[in-house]
Amino acid sequence: MTVTKEWTQNTTLTAKKYVQDVFETVQKRNPGENEFHQAVKEIFDSLVPVFAKYPKYMEHGILERIVEPERLITFRVPWVDDQGKVQVNRGFRVQYNSALGPYKGGLRFHPSVNASIIKFLGFEQIFKNSLTNQPIGGGKGGSDFDPKDKSDAEVMRFTQSFMTELARHIGPDTDVPAGDIGVGAREIGYMFGQYKRIQNAYHAGVLTGKGLHYGGSLTRTEATGYGTVYFVAEMLKDNGLSFKDRTVVVSGSGNVSIYAIEKATQLGAKVVACSDSNGYIYDKNGVNLATVKRLKEVERKRISEYVLEHPGAEYVEGCSGIWNIPCDIALPCATQNEIDEAAAATLIKNGVKAIGEGANMPSTLAAIDAFLKANVLFGPAKAANAGGVAVSALEMAQNSMRMPWTFEEVDDKLHTIMKNIYKNSVQAANEFGFEGNLVVGANIAGFLKVADAMIDQGIV
Repeated sequence: MTVTKEWTQNTTLTAKKYVQDVFETVQKRNPGENEFHQAVKEIFDSLVPVFAKYPKYMEHGILERIVEPERLITFRVPWVDDQGKVQVNRGFRVQYNSALGPYKGGLRFHPSVNASIIKFLGFEQIFKNSLTNQPIGGGKGGSDFDPKDKSDAEVMRFTQSFMTELARHIGPDTDVPAGDIGVGAREIGYMFGQYKRIQNAYHAGVLTGKGLHYGGSLTRTEATGYGTVYFVAEMLKDNGLSFKDRTVVVSGSGNVSIYAIEKATQLGAKVVACSDSNGYIYDKNGVNLATVKRLKEVERKRISEYVLEHPGAEYVEGCSGIWNIPCDIALPCATQNEIDEAAAATLIKNGVKAIGEGANMPSTLAAIDAFLKANVLFGPAKAANAGGVAVSALEMAQNSMRMPWTFEEVDDKLHTIMKNIYKNSVQAANEFGFEGNLVVGANIAGFLKVADAMIDQGIV
């Protein structure tokens, strides 16, 4: 055995021990936060070759620092429902890492929201935002409030109460929230109005995802769904494939799902299924996007209503069954951990060729391992769904300039950003000996930029 091989083995063992020791500390400090642990482990495991090759990151304690939020804010959100009864929800904002710029990340309103979910999302957001090459740090927030079946007046009262507390922690150069699950144009509008009221100033750049008539950006609505498809298209092209004439299944039927369906269809695919939290529809002739848009964006109805207008389609209770439908390309765009190992096995058995994660970590670690072992092309969330935050950063730039860009200009910038994310992820995977593994590639590419900035800025 040569000295070089011995040195390589020793540094790799040192790096593995360092990563394992820090992860065990994370588990002890954050007991019971399973979603957060999952996100940390997925990223940590990818970084062992980085520490083996560049020990300086261990010497500077980058993992110990990057895994601890700069700030975690929790607060009470009291509001009054339409029956005059006082309701109380919890609000959260994690300001995770500002090495690259102001904290940036969405707000999620959903009953599942807790500290673990917010930290998992915020930790992922650090690396996703880094991949966009935009000057934005990582953050996330939300509440266990459920906007489903609430009146506009109830949503307004809740969001005004939520923003009354959040307003003291955010700003255009500090922390810029956006939307996420349960937070769309209605919720952003109410929060922006309350922020303006509290601050007695019009800071257009304090929220992104705004309406076009008060500082929003064209293409922001489409950005995450379009970006996911742009990323997958690059991944397919690199392997001699395309969306043309492919059968696609898209989970969810919210903003990300709708525009992933739209762009995949534009590229020649046939999307045959989508879902909501109650169940899924299967339309062998191809999902009618106009119907889905009207039901979900205008009428706020359940996806089951689709079959009343398209009797040739089927509706099945239980959203998880959507992965039983054979497809060439699967785009999970609903929520975290929606594809488990069993669902992955079914997709593989049915001949799936590519997965593009439009949601935040929709595949479990076991599912990801199964896809990679089966040589299924896999676009991980922090890379594939970075289009939303990329265009949010472009919205911030337009707000700073007080000058809007056209749809085509923003869409072209988005397409370029997604191509670069794919290219940089591939290059990082290749450099560290993980050719074809975009999970590792995206994690490393996102990490390096943040880590270098943290070293340059000292112990802060």
